Amino acid sequence: MNIRSFLPALMISVLSLSSACYGQAGTSPVKLDVKLITDQLSHPTGFAEPKDKSERLFVIEQEGRIIIIKNGQLLPVPFLDIKDEVLKNDGYDERGLLGIAFHPDYAKNGKFYIYRSVRAQKAKGLDHKSEVREYTVSKQNPDVADKSSSRLVMEFDQPESNHNGGDLKFGPDGFLYIASGDGGGGDDKHGEFGNGQNLNTVLGKILKIDVNQQPYGIPKDNPFVGKDGVRPEIYAYGVRNPWRISFDKLNGRLFAGEVGQNAWEEVDIITKGGNYGWRIREGLHDKFPNDPGAKNWIDPIAEYPHSEGISITGGFVYRGKQIPGLQGKYVFADWMGPVWALTDVKKPLWEREKLSISHPAGYWQVYSFGEDQAGELYILAVMLDSNKGALYKIVTGK
Repeated sequence: MNIRSFLPALMISVLSLSSACYGQAGTSPVKLDVKLITDQLSHPTGFAEPKDKSERLFVIEQEGRIIIIKNGQLLPVPFLDIKDEVLKNDGYDERGLLGIAFHPDYAKNGKFYIYRSVRAQKAKGLDHKSEVREYTVSKQNPDVADKSSSRLVMEFDQPESNHNGGDLKFGPDGFLYIASGDGGGGDDKHGEFGNGQNLNTVLGKILKIDVNQQPYGIPKDNPFVGKDGVRPEIYAYGVRNPWRISFDKLNGRLFAGEVGQNAWEEVDIITKGGNYGWRIREGLHDKFPNDPGAKNWIDPIAEYPHSEGISITGGFVYRGKQIPGLQGKYVFADWMGPVWALTDVKKPLWEREKLSISHPAGYWQVYSFGEDQAGELYILAVMLDSNKGALYKIVTGK
């Protein structure tokens, strides 16, 4: 996520906001509640359910563990524990275990993928490395991964500790999509005009790769294949710190919660070859308008100012059956507590409504969302009164 260096002062400011401020987008008539699944987690950053009919829920912890919830119970032994390999300092840190995705053929091949931060050899201008790794489930126990099966798929240098992105999702086309932040620091300062608009780096991008080749392949339909000086892994560019991406189960559209800098948060629909404007723009607003480059950016479908939150947490389009009133709406949140839904009203900006499961700043921090195979949605949060990581299911309210 993008909780900036001045977070303590910013939290005080946000905590002082009145509840009326959070209602600026309007209030949804859909009555919702949350059902606690477990509060025995630590900094839950990601969620996945494989297509293996086991109905097991997998949650990743930022420190480097993957936890299984089976038949509603938290299993005592982690599916995978790589805390000794993952880089995350005590206290607030944006590095760590940040993404998980199960191969579409997991039921047959047992393969899954993670995005993690690891230490790098000390070099000027280098903070750490980001890795995408493949693992295989143990042949002896389906609730335990084979740690020795680890295979490096992709790695890239990170100049700063923040803006790591880190989400992984397999698209309807079977390829792996990777959300990559701009490398950190303020104003996308690395490179002459930053990384977001630089097509010769994977930073500040949405990437698409083929994990069925080694170490990975480039899909033939990627938009920049064969172009000189351009990384062929790039699917879309001009993003700052996409914190959680997701595909709509119905139509395959790719959504991203795009963390802003100091004024605006946004939601984007990511399209092939699309340019989302960073660092020239933040949301719909000029940031560095005099930077060179094509002004061919794609506008967000929603934005909100920092009077309503400080760091977006992207979510999912609801396609479950248990909450008809949410059908087709994009559910997302701000890290500081409010939860919203977007409705496509056939205008450039979708209609935004606050959901009844919102909480004021100081109650929880919304780290991520999850979607199960049935299309039902979950919230991954840290409860500020206990500092416990929790998983909630979004359910119908009264």
